[in-house]
Amino acid sequence: MEDNSSCSSMVSGLSQVSFLQRTLERLSSTQCLKVQSQEAAPVAVIALQRYLSEEAEGQQLDSYSYDVTVTDGVWRAKCFVHPSLNHLVHTNTLRTGADISITQCSFVYNERRLGHGYICIEQLRCGGERSAVLPHVKDVSLLPMLVKHGMERSVVLQSDVPLQVSRKHYLSLWNNDDPEGDIWTSGCPSSDAVLDVSKITLLCSLETSFRNTWKPLPLLVKIIHKSRLRYYGKFGLKIDYPYQAYFEVADQSGTMSLVLWNELCPEFYQRLSVGTVLYIQNYTLKQSYSNRSHPQMNHHRMKTFNSVEICLNPRNPASVITVVSPKSVLPQWGLPDVSYQFITRSELEKLSNNSACDVIGLVTFVGRVERVKSKGNKGPEKYWTYRWIHAVDGTSGHPFILEVFSSSQPEIFSRICPMTYLVCTQMRVCQVEGSFPYLTSSCETETFITGHHKGQPYVSDPKVKSFIQWTKTLKDNVVLQRTAVGGHYCYPRPPQKYTQSTADVSAQAPLVAVADLKREIETLKFREHKKLAIQGQITAVRYLKSPKTTKSQRAGEKEVPDISTDVCEQAAPDTHNDPSPAEQTSQASLISPSAEKSSANRKKRRIQMRRAGPETTEEEESESDAEEAQHAEPRLQLLTQDSDVLSWESRSWLKQRQEVSEHLCQGGLYQDSVSRRFTFDEKDVLLQWGNLQPTRWAPEQTADTIPPVASQGYYQVTVLGINKQIAVDAAYYPVVSSDEPRAVGLPQDPHGNTMLSCLSSGFLCPLSDTANHSEVTPPEPEEVLVTASELEDTHVVCILDLCHLGGDTVEVLISKVYRVTEVCLD
Repeated sequence: MEDNSSCSSMVSGLSQVSFLQRTLERLSSTQCLKVQSQEAAPVAVIALQRYLSEEAEGQQLDSYSYDVTVTDGVWRAKCFVHPSLNHLVHTNTLRTGADISITQCSFVYNERRLGHGYICIEQLRCGGERSAVLPHVKDVSLLPMLVKHGMERSVVLQSDVPLQVSRKHYLSLWNNDDPEGDIWTSGCPSSDAVLDVSKITLLCSLETSFRNTWKPLPLLVKIIHKSRLRYYGKFGLKIDYPYQAYFEVADQSGTMSLVLWNELCPEFYQRLSVGTVLYIQNYTLKQSYSNRSHPQMNHHRMKTFNSVEICLNPRNPASVITVVSPKSVLPQWGLPDVSYQFITRSELEKLSNNSACDVIGLVTFVGRVERVKSKGNKGPEKYWTYRWIHAVDGTSGHPFILEVFSSSQPEIFSRICPMTYLVCTQMRVCQVEGSFPYLTSSCETETFITGHHKGQPYVSDPKVKSFIQWTKTLKDNVVLQRTAVGGHYCYPRPPQKYTQSTADVSAQAPLVAVADLKREIETLKFREHKKLAIQGQITAVRYLKSPKTTKSQRAGEKEVPDISTDVCEQAAPDTHNDPSPAEQTSQASLISPSAEKSSANRKKRRIQMRRAGPETTEEEESESDAEEAQHAEPRLQLLTQDSDVLSWESRSWLKQRQEVSEHLCQGGLYQDSVSRRFTFDEKDVLLQWGNLQPTRWAPEQTADTIPPVASQGYYQVTVLGINKQIAVDAAYYPVVSSDEPRAVGLPQDPHGNTMLSCLSSGFLCPLSDTANHSEVTPPEPEEVLVTASELEDTHVVCILDLCHLGGDTVEVLISKVYRVTEVCLD
């Protein structure tokens, strides 16, 4: 950004005491402060907090705003992130635990409130993966908060509330479902007061009283189900705490829905659990909202009253909620026991689709946390966070496959790891044709892990007790051999036939133009997952031995270039695996002797070697390539860089690649795409690796990176769009072992290990089984690639899994390839 009359530059030597303090002093005399790059001292990000933006006139840059708290080791300062820098949060480039250098900022006064203002960061430079500031700070919470002189009495500036004063609370950084901030009360003692239960009303009488003028008598009920939080904030809504939470409550007469509204959610939501007894006064009744999910409660064998629901409001009238101490609950009150419907893994196949159940299992695999955009959301953009989990219970050779969404229990969701005992309630069955069923969360799902089971009503359930007895027969070192964490995982696999349905576009991966795919890749946000389909032709395949590394994993990383309110330059596509034409000239190439299909025969094919002489010029090579492109045989090359790389190209690709308008080659397989074995020694770093970036930095948040994982290699596939204008690179990462989490539920119909059959099935046949000391040898990459000629001029539909891994890194994986003959139009 150019200097102007309202910007002054920092002079050298101002950072001798405290960079933040000196910066604030300089902002007293200038509207905009520009810091020379050589003078900008690093500050560490210790908190990054999100909230609904204030409604602005004109175009709204983002639905949400961000406050960032930084420290220079002497002071802490809460600053406002200029909206044009929000994309740095969306891509996890600006994150807690890392350093930034503030290169331009201003001080913004609130013109409608006395004594309130804040630093607005307008330009910054991101540092490396490891902070240079935080190792020298013993306790960041003890550092004083920097406030402009004259604003020391501002409660807002000293509290855990947004700098934009029209907003009263923060949201979770990555979803809207989790409680976030100091306003959320938990662990408050329940009441031991003597209750007058002689004048209470039963739930069965509320339906008849609904339309009458009446003074509500108190209710005495027990919570039997609890839903996740719902945030319904939007622009123009004049409600400070727009939250809602549903509970199902019961007394001796039956069950009814209860709704906790607005300010009562921060005060009570975390204090109310399944099994909690409530004494409620000053409630209201309203007609039930029909368009909402309900837990399945047939197993309770109680009458359900669906026409009305109980509303607890902070005012008009102000509801009075008394949480009754468990030791004060009397049997004569007749409150029902909480009941469950636990199933074993061996019983799962018998359940009908969408039926509800509860499960307990020993976790063997935990996928990374991913996000998916909420569909049909009319308000501000909203994401769901979820992760895939495998858990075993000893009743089957197969695990439970669980798709677990965040259930407003962040302290549990973020700590799920292998070797823990996991309980998930109110899961819904999803039957899969030709494969194993899986279970997915409902709005009423709750999760519990080891350390959180004490006092839960389910501990006395017979199936829970039986599971605990089974775990006593296990040996940790044996189970640990079958554990895994993180990496790419998606279930179920695409169906045998691809159906493009005009009626239900959400049924499977939507078919998009390659130009639209480019936009989808460019607009993905951190850990956002999308499944899309494109049609075209596969024009090149390369076998690579090692996954790519992200910026944070590359050795010698120092800092990211300046990022300002101007358009941020996009990182160049990662082409470190692509040799230049000159390099290819001096490298050996393999010519396939034939294009016949590979069979189960594991004998290595004889492949002639042709080596170009060192005197070959680029012009001669170009002529040779043009001549070779006219030959009937496709090319199979061996490129010798740091490691050998096999590749195949179609006959026409050499000419077509010169004509495409764009080649999207930033996608692929990365180290973060590959799952790791779980160990207790690495538990914390593995949890951090699989979770989303935390809102607040904590000392246990290590800067250690995951060491590179040994991989069996993968295939980089180039797909040319059907109109031959745009090409895209995607990784095909085949399953090779039955020990992999991705092998669970994978249809394993035998195939001939041709390139096309591998792309279609997702695995190399047959799978090896190291746990059972199987001696099966997977086909060599050259055996697979030598069959790639069947891809020549073949019209295919490719199912792609996209996931943003942070920074400029996007994972683009092929999960299945269909011939057009395998496509149905509905």
